[in-house]
Amino acid sequence: MREVSIGEAARASGVKVPTIRYYEQIGLLPAPVRRDNNRRLYTAAYLKRLAFIRHARELGFEIDAIRTLLELQDHPQQSCAAADATARVHLAEVERRIGSLQALRDELQRMIDGCSHGKVAECRVIETLADTSHRHGRLV
Repeated sequence: MREVSIGEAARASGVKVPTIRYYEQIGLLPAPVRRDNNRRLYTAAYLKRLAFIRHARELGFEIDAIRTLLELQDHPQQSCAAADATARVHLAEVERRIGSLQALRDELQRMIDGCSHGKVAECRVIETLADTSHRHGRLV
């Protein structure tokens, strides 16, 4: 594959130009090759790393976890225990969020189910939201 400009890298990867620059700035991506005209040029290996980062972000991994995973990818002879541990931590966080979202859904359903469809003065949705003394636990 030939080297491509940052705009072409963005189109090919589905990652916006400012995001590519941000990833370079924080060290997730190395500084690209620059030609005589100072244009950044991106190689196939660079685009592969960018796709890895994009996919990890789509799965909800935080930047620090992605940094760890990239370091592991750069040293393929290592045990995958650290990658497994990173994924397990993320899975636990996803499960916690799911629990919070389920609690949120249940609270909203109770509000809707309690609605008499009458006047606002009798509206369970408004009444529940206005009742600051009653909390159903932490929601998302």
